[in-house]
Amino acid sequence: MIPPGSTIGILGGGQLGRMLATSAAQLGYRCHIYAPEADSIAAEVAHAFTRAEWSDAEAMADFARACDVVTYEFENVPVTPLLALGTVPLLPHPRALETAQDRLTEKQFVQGLGGTPAPFAPVDTLAELDAAIAEIGTPGILKTRREGYDGKGQWRIQSAADADALDLPAQPLIYEGFVQFLAEFSVILCRGADGAIQFYDSARNVHEDGILALSTVPAGEPIASQIAPARELAAAVAEALGYVGVLTLEFFATEAGPVFNEMAPRVHNSGHWTIEGAVISQFENHIRAICGLPLGDPALAAKGAEMRNLIGDEAEGWLTILADPANYLHLYGKGDASPGRKMGHVTRLIL
Repeated sequence: MIPPGSTIGILGGGQLGRMLATSAAQLGYRCHIYAPEADSIAAEVAHAFTRAEWSDAEAMADFARACDVVTYEFENVPVTPLLALGTVPLLPHPRALETAQDRLTEKQFVQGLGGTPAPFAPVDTLAELDAAIAEIGTPGILKTRREGYDGKGQWRIQSAADADALDLPAQPLIYEGFVQFLAEFSVILCRGADGAIQFYDSARNVHEDGILALSTVPAGEPIASQIAPARELAAAVAEALGYVGVLTLEFFATEAGPVFNEMAPRVHNSGHWTIEGAVISQFENHIRAICGLPLGDPALAAKGAEMRNLIGDEAEGWLTILADPANYLHLYGKGDASPGRKMGHVTRLIL
């Protein structure tokens, strides 16, 4: 157990790190942010900040010596440099990073646990893309195997002609068949070091231009009847990884049951509603888990909740949002409200 008053290291300096640090402070912990960017919105609410490249082994080792436990706020933290952390506990285990960072590895891993992902095939050349299209069909989505989020690093392919027009990037890719789905949803769990698992209510997620726009709980049908098998898979993933902390799996609800989309070994945007809408938020439960504290109650604190992301200049409507006393506004402190950038979110409870 890592008691309050200790220092939690957070790899990554974005809004998820900011919200983790806020929850940690509530429990009496100090947070130390490590990120390569000078402008870190997480560092603004943290006790200390190390700005250094991921490859800077000396800086990483110094950071580790200042921390009692280390976690991460996004899944694209390079794994190899983390060896410089030495003996300080890193939770969740980096095997979760290794699995989630490669879409092909991730899908094969979930498939091995009995999950059903969309049809997929690795692609490194145009010839392999043509073969994947011939096998899986169109429409489909070509994605980079590594990195890419919120619709980045993805190309929708409606026909073989679309594939012929592509200038493939010089990196490993994966082609996925398009899933005819009824709705999208996520399973968010928190697993303690003792193996105990708590599940949050699954949210119905609506994406716009590849970016999460809206999450609503309860999700309703057809999602409600598919939550049990989705949770079973999520628990199997957590057990197989020896996971400690908050883990998210995203699914498509289909006529045939839940189809796995992707996993995120971290707190998740579709769980932001838990700050006000759950008895204990995903952020606090992640801190509790990595510090070996008892997990808190993930149950709804109201009849339901709705979380809407504020994308780009939507955040400039903060005064109008605050004019409704039922709104909970979260602005992340980012300076540049560029198109497609998550600037904050607003939550409403269903009482």
